[in-house]
Amino acid sequence: MTRICVFCGSSPGADPRFVEAARRLGSVLAARGLGLVYGGAGVGLMGALADAVRGQGGEVIGVIPRALARKELAHTGLSELRLVESMHERKAVMAELADGFLALPGGMGTLEELCEALTWLQLGIHTKPVGLLNVAGYFDRFLEFLDHAVAERLLKPQHRALALVEQEPGALLDRLAHWRPVRVEKWLDREQA
Repeated sequence: MTRICVFCGSSPGADPRFVEAARRLGSVLAARGLGLVYGGAGVGLMGALADAVRGQGGEVIGVIPRALARKELAHTGLSELRLVESMHERKAVMAELADGFLALPGGMGTLEELCEALTWLQLGIHTKPVGLLNVAGYFDRFLEFLDHAVAERLLKPQHRALALVEQEPGALLDRLAHWRPVRVEKWLDREQA
C-alpha cells in the first residue's frame, strides 16, 4: 500500500475526539510513509487530517470539484490538488489513486462514499480494503444497521465482514495492509432473485 483514501467530514463535529483522531491518523499515515488521498477541503476533519500529514512531510493529494473549490473550501497547502467537474468524478479519481479506503466520522457525504466503496468491493469492481476508524463509537449505529441487514437476509455475513473496524489508526492501517479479498457470490437466495 502506498496511498490511503480517507473519507471524513468537512466539519469538525461536536466531539473534540474527532479532530484529535484525524490528526492522529494523519501522523500515523506520514510516519508509515503512506500518502493521503482525500476530498481536498481545508476545513473540518478534512483540514485537520491533511495538515497533520503535511506537517510531517507526507504526501497529500486532494480531489475537489471546481464548484466547491470556488467557495474557498479547497486546501491551499497540499502536495497536489486535482480539480474535477463533479462529485462522481471526484470519487472515481480518489478510488483510482488509492490502495485502500478508510472513513473517519462525517455526515451524508462520508457515509455515501463509504457505502459506495463497500458496494464496489462487494461487487468486485475493486479489490481494495475498506475500514472505519470508529472514534468514540461514532459508527456503532451504522454497524448495528449492517448487522440488522444480515439478520433480515439482505446482506451476507461475509459482505458485512468487508467493513474492517478499529478504534486506533495504527491497528486499522495494519488490518488494511494485511487484508486479502475473498470472492463471495452477492446473492443470498439466487433462485429467488
